[in-house]
Amino acid sequence: MSDTENSPSSPPGPPPAKRSGCLTAVMAVIGLILLLPGFCALLFGGALLWDRRIEPDILALVLIGLALGAGGIALLRLAIRGRRS
Repeated sequence: MSDTENSPSSPPGPPPAKRSGCLTAVMAVIGLILLLPGFCALLFGGALLWDRRIEPDILALVLIGLALGAGGIALLRLAIRGRRS
């Protein structure tokens, strides 16, 4: 027999600290604001698909907008679901 089978169970740790409602609201608002450049990047990216020549400057702006939009989605997801330990 091993020692782990006979050892008493350890008491559960303290519950995780809850986040304030104000922080959740701020995270949600910032996430929504960050979705706007992502939405514009989708529109301009779609317009670029119809155009045969793609300007590198515009493509860089579209990629930055998509990255900001992805950050907004991640921030909204973190605000809604909370941190998982």
